[in-house]
Amino acid sequence: MARIHPLPDLLISQIAAGEVVERPASVLKELLENSLDAGATRIDVQLEEGGVRLIRITDDGGGIAPEDLCLALARHATSKIGSLEDLERVSSYGFRGEALASIASVARVSIGSRTTDTQHGSRIRGDTLAVEPAAMAAGTTVEVADLYFNTPARRKFLRAEATEYAHCDEALRRMALANPAVAFSLAHNGSQRRRLAAGDLRRRAQEILGSEFLEHARSVEVGAGPLGLTGFAALPAYSRSGRDEQYFYVNGRFVRDKLLAHAAREAYADVLHGARHPAYVLFLSLDPAGVDVNVHPAKTEVRFRDARAVHQFVFHALQRTLAAPLATLPGTHATTPPAGNPTMGVMEGFSRPMPYQAPLGVRENSSEDYLAFARSAFSAPQPPGSLPPNSDAPLGYAIAQLHGVYVLAQNTTGLVLVDMHAAHERILYEGLKNQLDAGLPSTQPLLVPLLMNASDKELACAEEHGDTLARLGFELAPAGPQELTVRTVPALLAGGDLPALVRSLLADLAEFPASRVIEARRNELLATMACHGAVRARRALSIPEMNALLRDMEATERADQCNHGRPTWVQLSMNELDKLFMRGQ
Repeated sequence: MARIHPLPDLLISQIAAGEVVERPASVLKELLENSLDAGATRIDVQLEEGGVRLIRITDDGGGIAPEDLCLALARHATSKIGSLEDLERVSSYGFRGEALASIASVARVSIGSRTTDTQHGSRIRGDTLAVEPAAMAAGTTVEVADLYFNTPARRKFLRAEATEYAHCDEALRRMALANPAVAFSLAHNGSQRRRLAAGDLRRRAQEILGSEFLEHARSVEVGAGPLGLTGFAALPAYSRSGRDEQYFYVNGRFVRDKLLAHAAREAYADVLHGARHPAYVLFLSLDPAGVDVNVHPAKTEVRFRDARAVHQFVFHALQRTLAAPLATLPGTHATTPPAGNPTMGVMEGFSRPMPYQAPLGVRENSSEDYLAFARSAFSAPQPPGSLPPNSDAPLGYAIAQLHGVYVLAQNTTGLVLVDMHAAHERILYEGLKNQLDAGLPSTQPLLVPLLMNASDKELACAEEHGDTLARLGFELAPAGPQELTVRTVPALLAGGDLPALVRSLLADLAEFPASRVIEARRNELLATMACHGAVRARRALSIPEMNALLRDMEATERADQCNHGRPTWVQLSMNELDKLFMRGQ
């Protein structure tokens, strides 16, 4: 019979290394975090063979005292925390005291360091643990060579040199975005690859993600009590085929959190095609006691004390930022919305009042009313003349229509091109949503109640969230040990796949604070109606009609893109126009 026995220290460290040291990029991440925790303002990284042969990182931080160098390579030794209270409110990147010991168990490690109050530095090697003097500037240099030299089976799982370098580069990008005041440099096989000067977040985002990202991004700066969200969120016109430009930070730490990713995805749901992915650099700040970062050794997973509140805050902060009308964005001036119905505002400043004024959802069989309302937007006679030129209008004033498809307008910057169908479609869509939101949802009792199978979790969720379900237009009741009865559903969704809809709704309610499933399905229908009701291509518009469209765009949420995530307008500056004609060259 096998006897219980303690494991050797080296084996313990190698087991821990399996969680902390996945590849060279994992090593680089841990070393960058140590440099930043030491207060470095400049960090230089040198890699060889994708980081497998060598990772050398040099910083100008506070350094390590000679008497502490041995402890730097010991397991569970750290300067970051000293009590459970410190752990529960940790604000540093590192705190476990495992990284260097784990790295030293699978690679050849040496550390050279000098504090600012000493004249000479000291160096220690991981194999001998002997401290010797070293001539060096203040700061710390860590060298990690021959990763997995003593565990060849692990080394076989590493990828090609180019792949491992790409992962290292991404690790540096993540840290650099969170620390724009720190200068970084990266060299690979003797070739300089990155040089990032110290600056602000805007400059760092441009260096990492490029000018095109910033041109399509909106600044995020929202606070609510202890929660804050800052950074940049790109508009749907800059959507990506993958998640390669999604950077989310919690108290400065890059994380991959399902709850935060879901909140961001839902904030984009109404403006982005499902096959595309948004791009953003976002920083969530909250009381350190409200988030547990001690979930996984890699420290990229977190657990929130009040997950629902965090989800709601992030979702609404992003949604409001993306939905902000042009007239309220920084750098623009508010314009007066058209007179008439404040809920809709579809060209009423230049046409007779709309025939349909009742809030949506209070009349049955009202789809035809919606379409009649939409079609009437451009059918009414227009008064003579146009708005006088006014430099305060972000989209300027119409000067012509091109092939019955595009509106041409001039503003103080230059030329504005508007896709009139896409723009009007967004205006109608938002208006229809607002009218529906103004009243209770119209419900439809099922002639024959729907009986569906349900798990214990779904039954419990239906009972717990009965009031919420009722507000959404659903009446559910248990019908047996594993069955649910659906008696009432929202009228707009009565023709859908009800069992799938109910299951999706219950799953959402069990995990997140409010369901977006109902709104998403409802919005799909409203988007279709808005598309059919919007002004069609090849329709000739008068100057007053075109100006009315521009004013409504400025006052409409999400007017930058149509319901399918495509841009509704573009700006060409005078400089860009001059370049087309080589003026000044």
